[in-house]
Amino acid sequence: MVIPKPLCGCHVCEEARRKGVPYERTGPSAFIHDENLLIDTPAEIVSQLNRSRIERIDYLLLTHLDPDHVEGLRVVEHITLDFRTWEAYPDKHIRLILPEQLDNRLRNIRSVYGPLIDYYEKQGFVERTCFRDTIEIGKIKITGIPVDRGSQSSFIYVFEKEGRRTVYASCDIKPFPEDRAEVQSADLLVIQPGIFEEGLKHDFTYGKDHISRTTLYTFEETLALAGRIEAGQILFVHLEEYWSRSHDDYVALEKKFSNIRFAYDGMRVSV
Repeated sequence: MVIPKPLCGCHVCEEARRKGVPYERTGPSAFIHDENLLIDTPAEIVSQLNRSRIERIDYLLLTHLDPDHVEGLRVVEHITLDFRTWEAYPDKHIRLILPEQLDNRLRNIRSVYGPLIDYYEKQGFVERTCFRDTIEIGKIKITGIPVDRGSQSSFIYVFEKEGRRTVYASCDIKPFPEDRAEVQSADLLVIQPGIFEEGLKHDFTYGKDHISRTTLYTFEETLALAGRIEAGQILFVHLEEYWSRSHDDYVALEKKFSNIRFAYDGMRVSV
């Protein structure tokens, strides 16, 4: 959920309205400047790109098809459309790269006119490229690792370049494929922190059978996981409003560890 949530008067949301970024938070997305690669398109992606002064997108990669990660997919039309022809400018089309499992389900994202991807490809806004396990774009090798969650498909991505490795596991990562060699000893692990079980909004407590436990570890379990796979640095993303924690709370928590950070909108990280 965005922070501040519409109509919410909790202290986290009110503070975000007063102070803006980094207390204010929009949807989950990242951009790899090396190859102009955008990861995910939340509803707020147009504003995010403008705010960060992104000048070009050559590639688009999706982690999964949940609304908070793909609701802004129409950004490809905003970027590429030549209104004189209703087709894409030749030099602005975007390569959508997808693991086969996600590609097979992409047509489920629809408008009243049918699957969005059909229209986007017909008009030349995107060029779809599928891969099975790995793909290389420029100097970056990308490995897509599926999270085994039954009927739902979510992917963890490993980015490798010149001996450096980043594991990107932003959402729905349980059970984490920690036995895979590709996720071991990463220079940077980007991951959701998991459930905070204390200090929650409305004094809520998670029952042992709560549905969130099927997709999320606890924060302590996530730290232990990062230790087992020997991640160098850890960047926590996908921070939720209902955890009732301010940006200041996350900064205070960072000081208790030597290798963790909590992301905020517009953060830039070098690996």
